Amino acid sequence: MAKNLYDFVLDCSITMAWCFEDESNEYTDTILENLNHSTAIVPTIWPLEVANVLLLSKKKKRITEIQSASFIDALAALPIVVDASTAYRAMHSVFVLAGQSDLTIYDAAYLELAVREGIPLLTLDKGLIKAAKKLHIPLKPNARSHS
Repeated sequence: MAKNLYDFVLDCSITMAWCFEDESNEYTDTILENLNHSTAIVPTIWPLEVANVLLLSKKKKRITEIQSASFIDALAALPIVVDASTAYRAMHSVFVLAGQSDLTIYDAAYLELAVREGIPLLTLDKGLIKAAKKLHIPLKPNARSHS
């Protein structure tokens, strides 16, 4: 059996918790620490979602231009891979999964990626958590041994 290239699917809710102290917790901090020795994968919607949250937060004066640019730079340095096939799958497996799971297409893209890769989905989103549990998708990073 081939070893997965990725350790988990990372969603926007976890990512943005790293940006805002009042949204972070032990779970989100642990995921960030795990990226020191693991690799995350995200659907193609993820960079758009992250950028949108940063833009809205800047408009609401929750963060500054410098803080958002620094956060973008910090994310770029992390081992996060954008899945190239999400867009193709949007009108196929993502569409079907969204209908079956009562999710938006955006959220279903994360779920479909976790199913396809056979890896945990890391999220704070209650709808995604419920759908992942229904499909028996793990919601915590796998423990990994590194030699």
